[in-house]
Amino acid sequence: MYLYTPDEIDRARAHHQAVIQGADDVDVKRIGNLGELAFEQFCREYLPVEMWEWQNEEALRRCNPESFSGHDFEVFGYEIDVKTSRDVSAFRPRDLIENDPDDDIIVMAWHRDNEDALILLGWERTETLKSKVNTQEEYSGDEPEKLAHLAARPMNELHDLGPNTAHLNQKPQSPFRPGDRVVKAGEDDASVAVVVEVLPPEENATLYGQEMEGEAVSVAFPNMLDDGPGNWREIHPAKLASYCDDQDIKLYTYKHTNLEHADYPFTPGDYVIKPDYDDPDLAVVVDTDDEEVSVVFHHLLDSEFDDPYILPADLEERCEDAGITAYSFDSEALRFEPQYQ
Repeated sequence: MYLYTPDEIDRARAHHQAVIQGADDVDVKRIGNLGELAFEQFCREYLPVEMWEWQNEEALRRCNPESFSGHDFEVFGYEIDVKTSRDVSAFRPRDLIENDPDDDIIVMAWHRDNEDALILLGWERTETLKSKVNTQEEYSGDEPEKLAHLAARPMNELHDLGPNTAHLNQKPQSPFRPGDRVVKAGEDDASVAVVVEVLPPEENATLYGQEMEGEAVSVAFPNMLDDGPGNWREIHPAKLASYCDDQDIKLYTYKHTNLEHADYPFTPGDYVIKPDYDDPDLAVVVDTDDEEVSVVFHHLLDSEFDDPYILPADLEERCEDAGITAYSFDSEALRFEPQYQ
């Protein structure tokens, strides 16, 4: 068996992609997406990356609709579909074959009701499942007895289908996550950027026409995000890739070793609080000077303007015209206070 625990980014992407897909049952589609993520992580740990392919990787990473494919993965040349369910009885051979008779292999992923973790129970060839169905029809008795025929070859036997390899553990080494504020390493006056995509290690990204060696990270700059149609700061970081793709916002790709977390990450428009206050008011950044940040309080914007969201480039001037006072704080005294749902 293989245990996979989705993080906040994976859970948000799995749900939003199900919504964008227009699924009749968003819950079922979200669960299916989580099952694919679980199997992708298994492949990344135990199988050579050049010998498996995830059909829906880009669609899920960018929360875009999937192009039709009859299977989820290709591994060692086999077509594999991942079946995910809360109900383990859904993995009886007859149910599996009735729902998906055409793939070479079916992987079974079970998850608990609160979706905090998924377990890959095992896998089986569809030809073997068909044989088990025929056996059940001829020899099995009552339904509970049939449950003993659950198909579950151990997950670690899957790599026996390909060349003999050790535990490869080809998980990304990048320390960054979507939403992180970063700067180019080694530059004294580098602009702050927002991480949008952390590309998988095997993704052959190109930079200036040359293939990049090493893991790649795609970023967008806040002023370009500000030019989009909405307030991107109210979008969950997991959905930023989808937003940028939909709005054709330019992304810049860097080798992850050429980036570092920003010491002074705030930019105009950011939502912040001063956490050492007992009941801190939400504030909006209007100007930054590295260590010092000027903010206005959000409730004043809300009471002064019909729409409290003002383009960050115009925020300082609009506040001055309206007589709204800005207050200055040390950057280290402030903390992001995200407003996404």
